[in-house]
Amino acid sequence: MVFITQFIYVIEGQEEVFQQFENIAIPTILRYNGQLLFRVRPDEKNYIESNIEKPYEIHLVEFASEEDFENFKKDEERKKFLHLKEQSIKSVLSIKGTKL
Repeated sequence: MVFITQFIYVIEGQEEVFQQFENIAIPTILRYNGQLLFRVRPDEKNYIESNIEKPYEIHLVEFASEEDFENFKKDEERKKFLHLKEQSIKSVLSIKGTKL
């Protein structure tokens, strides 16, 4: 299993465009032996302490293998909508790990 945690920073005013991209990307995960374990949009009251910019959303995704994750990233249908991602996302901090 491969786990991907993403801290997603959306450009202010582009939230709807980001959602359009997510509507394509999230169902695509399933086609590659993956699962969105959670998608969180924390608000100010959820933070106890923070030393980095607060993300718009936090995602945790699981894939059965590294190969499945790589195939997801290469998905041709998803690639057609990457312009929505580029238009709406300022930056992403991704952390890859395995279950201990």
